[in-house]
Amino acid sequence: MGLTKATSIIAVAGCVVAGTAQAGVSSGSASAWPRGTAIVSYANEPALRAALAEHEAQIVRRLPALRAVEVRPRGDLIRFVNAVEALRGIDDVEPRSRRHSYDEPALAVAAVTGALQWQYAATRLDQVPQEVVRGAQGVTIAVVDTGADLTAPDLAAKQPITYNVRTRTTQVTDRNGHGTFVSSLAAGAVSNGEGIAGSGGDARLMVVQAGRADGSFSDVEEAAAIVWAVDHGARVINLSLGGSATSTVERRAVDYAVAQGALLVAAVGNGYHEGNQVEYPAGLLQPPGSRGAGGHGLAVAASTRLGERAGFSNTGSHLSLAAPGESVFAAVSSSSDGARFPRVALPGSLTGVYGYGTGTSYAAPQVAGAAALVWGANPALAADEVATILEQTASGGGRWNAELGYGVLDVAAAVARAAEIAQTGLRIKGSRTGSRVALTWSSLAPAAAFRVAVTQDGGEERILTPATTETSALYSLAPGSTYGFTVSALDESGRPVAASSPWAVSLRRAQASLELAYFRAGARSVELAARLGVDGLAAPAGSRKLVLESRNRGGWARSGSATTDSSGNALWRIRLKAGTHRLRVRFPGSGDLAAATSRPVSVTIR
Repeated sequence: MGLTKATSIIAVAGCVVAGTAQAGVSSGSASAWPRGTAIVSYANEPALRAALAEHEAQIVRRLPALRAVEVRPRGDLIRFVNAVEALRGIDDVEPRSRRHSYDEPALAVAAVTGALQWQYAATRLDQVPQEVVRGAQGVTIAVVDTGADLTAPDLAAKQPITYNVRTRTTQVTDRNGHGTFVSSLAAGAVSNGEGIAGSGGDARLMVVQAGRADGSFSDVEEAAAIVWAVDHGARVINLSLGGSATSTVERRAVDYAVAQGALLVAAVGNGYHEGNQVEYPAGLLQPPGSRGAGGHGLAVAASTRLGERAGFSNTGSHLSLAAPGESVFAAVSSSSDGARFPRVALPGSLTGVYGYGTGTSYAAPQVAGAAALVWGANPALAADEVATILEQTASGGGRWNAELGYGVLDVAAAVARAAEIAQTGLRIKGSRTGSRVALTWSSLAPAAAFRVAVTQDGGEERILTPATTETSALYSLAPGSTYGFTVSALDESGRPVAASSPWAVSLRRAQASLELAYFRAGARSVELAARLGVDGLAAPAGSRKLVLESRNRGGWARSGSATTDSSGNALWRIRLKAGTHRLRVRFPGSGDLAAATSRPVSVTIR
């Protein structure tokens, strides 16, 4: 991501039956919808057909794998939204949500003292064995971005797979430059004797263009790109883009990729000085509140040459790890604006265009490339195991913090850990039910016994079971912390001979947010639409009781309650007396989700 904060088009719309919580409410506050299209998420095809038969609209884009379509209504857009999202079998109706790539040419210096491609040594990429570099050829890295300059020597040598989700062609001309820069960092050729070297070794490159020349995307284009990449063999997907709110179609795209075994890598954003908000899709991959535990991918921050957090890089409980993102060197699109991407001469280079870039956008693809190398060292790993290895071998030594996550990427250490696991086959898995955790482990190499240890909130390791011949265990945990479990294989004398990568779980309460909007339903009646947002996938927003309150002289008084649907929506229809009324919605909190209260809304009845 670059150094300009993302914005999202957000709206609330609802049409309900009194006392129910059936219709969807898009994240955000009440505002005008953008003209043109809406995204309809549905439970099944018959429900969609029935909705469009009753309310005519042109289908602009189909995403059957996500049970979503983009449509352009024949009549009034708001009327269409209010009518359709109240229908049975329609999960949500949302506007297109904006996504942007982020970079800031003004912060990209014209020269850097020392090695041009300094990030190569900073992540110890230069110490990865050649057999691993070659072994990554079985992995395809997809870069979802603004396209790529296929004449750039390091990209041309990879003969990338290409697709443009906007034009539905294979033409991916990058007039912005962001996608070319990102692609070369992730998978630029390492053996063509020209230009720079990407992080992914001999991994294949897939370029999926979803962005425009100005660097903007939409969530539906992002989702379509993710699905296309997964369906065409991508194992790693880089998303150097983001926005301040998520959507149903984006969440479904992430879930689809995860279900197919792909590893998603996203930049966390560059808005530290503009509010340091959680941005998406990074917030879907490593959920806020998780502190590096679990998740569905890797959310990447940017580091400096000194291994510190870059000043612009977002922080928070949703960080996974960091990688160099300040004045990194890579290939530049020949079609891009020279003022946006200043050209820098590369000594000894005969072709191609090169320069520096700054932003978390350029940290993420280095992690994506490293993931391909980890798979090159051990193809049997699952996506979540690759993510864990990259986190646990980073510079933090297995300890997490809100500045850099688990620390700065160390590719050589990650590859070595993957190779060790391939030799010993020592792996640990777990599942959580409430505050109880069930662990299972296995080892290909013979072991006399196993030792189970745990860390709490990144503290010192504590041994839970010194030695056992069992391959499973059940532990009860105190809520409010993040835990990391490790299993070691012991020889006959009780000495550890191999250790698994940790399995992490968070028992922290996820943060919640509440938004409330109202719509006039008659002379003295209003419809109130509330949405409960959850910053963390481990805590679903559905089946939560929300309390509607009204303000009087004695303070806030309860006016009713409703239970949220699966998307976190709750709705009321109420009659009010003449005058001005202040209303709010409150969630009292639960064991896994913190309490939240909406901002009050004022309703005047004449």
